[in-house]
Amino acid sequence: MRAIWKGHIQFSLVNIPIRIYNAIDTSEKLSFNLLSKEGNNPVKYEKRDKVTGEVLKQEDIVKGFQYEPGQFVIIEPEDFDKVKLKSTRLIEIEGFVDATEVHHTLFDSPYFAGPDGDVAAKTYALLCKTLRESGKVGVGKVVLRDRESVVLLTPHEKGLLLYKLRYPNEVRNIDEVPSLSDQEADEEQLKMANLLVGSMTKKFADIEMKDKYNEALREVINAKIEGKEIITVEEEEPVVIDIMTALKASIDKAKSDKKPMKKAGETPEEESKSTKKMRKSA
Repeated sequence: MRAIWKGHIQFSLVNIPIRIYNAIDTSEKLSFNLLSKEGNNPVKYEKRDKVTGEVLKQEDIVKGFQYEPGQFVIIEPEDFDKVKLKSTRLIEIEGFVDATEVHHTLFDSPYFAGPDGDVAAKTYALLCKTLRESGKVGVGKVVLRDRESVVLLTPHEKGLLLYKLRYPNEVRNIDEVPSLSDQEADEEQLKMANLLVGSMTKKFADIEMKDKYNEALREVINAKIEGKEIITVEEEEPVVIDIMTALKASIDKAKSDKKPMKKAGETPEEESKSTKKMRKSA
């Protein structure tokens, strides 16, 4: 695994040399090229002046901030240099907080943080164990690509996960979502809903986490490469029924799904014995 960043974690007078690695594997994602419809030739993107239509070179383009409709202030490269912050090779931990205090909406990109060499490994392991035992996470700042980002350090298996965090003012308020209300749930419906949730409760590890759309798309691509006919199945619209009927039917279905399957050729007596045996072993 190739490191994408090298620097230090610093808190108080403690410094730990680390390397940062991408935690997300993007190689599984399918990407497509844009081609001309007639000759299937690659399409070239050109930067054009929207007013004159003139094709521009990179040196003919500047960055501008629109402060009023149609009014821009031009920001030169040297202007960005004037707001350079601290070292871009330092993750400065500002404090340790309870993990429950950081809201899910703030989490952005995850990365792996590993020790930079054998000398750093011991102090790195100490930080991992301390965070694990204390239930705390480290929150700090780092400058990446000329922008200061808030990051969170949390223990993960044998190492540390580093999350890039969004700033709270970047997250919208859920109260802006239309049709939210303080309407009380019907007690009978709530009881049935809790029964359904209980019957469907399982471990996260037992839930299949596969990108079925990606797999199906690969099958379509392979079929087209091999010149095969692509067969599609039309998806049926879900039937909308009243909530109590849906809850009762869902609970019955969940119960039947958990029943042991009857073996081929098994008599009702044998099936009863198998069921009792399974209950005893459980």
